[in-house]
Amino acid sequence: MSYLNERVSYLRGLVEGLDVGESTKEGKVILAIVNVLEEMADEIIDLEESLDETDEFVQSLDDDLAQIEEDIYEDDDDDEDDFDDDEYVEVECPNCNEIIYFDPDVFTDEEPVTCPQCGEELFKDDEE
Repeated sequence: MSYLNERVSYLRGLVEGLDVGESTKEGKVILAIVNVLEEMADEIIDLEESLDETDEFVQSLDDDLAQIEEDIYEDDDDDEDDFDDDEYVEVECPNCNEIIYFDPDVFTDEEPVTCPQCGEELFKDDEE
């Protein structure tokens, strides 16, 4: 946008070359117009710089958001494959028929194992 400043400078040079001064009404108007044009050109350049900075910032935010979405939603549609058969034990709750995955270490504790869905104990002793 520097061409705007160049064009306004060219107009100012023309006005000065024609010896347009503030001594006439027309001269005052022409000088005022050139001054306004200079201010407008400066404001436009400032706005363009601000817009470029904002565009860079928005692009950075968009990239960050895309990375976050990728991290959060990757493999989201294939949840069952997230469990490695060697690491988890699959159990069906006899009460609510919910499929539950447990870490094998849970079974070594003496506390009863309950279904997180319905809260019922999964492995009751038949001796009771």
